[in-house]
Amino acid sequence: MLFVDMLFVMAVAISFIPILTGYCAQSRGRSFWLWFVLGWVLPFASFFLLFALIARDELNPGRRLLGEAKQILREAEEAAARIKAEK
Repeated sequence: MLFVDMLFVMAVAISFIPILTGYCAQSRGRSFWLWFVLGWVLPFASFFLLFALIARDELNPGRRLLGEAKQILREAEEAAARIKAEK
């Protein structure tokens, strides 16, 4: 029974990187499942690649402004849909 418990703990510990990579990717508008699979196949490489992509987006002022504009547009569309639904 101890061996099964150890295997379970190891599986949970190894799953941490793919889940974290997938979550970070999804929070940045990327595919959770693609990055989750990449996290299983190449755990550390995928994490650092995603980190580099996020850093590139955050350090580039044009991309940052584009992301902010998309967020404003998304919020305006949601508000218009709510107003339309109330009528």
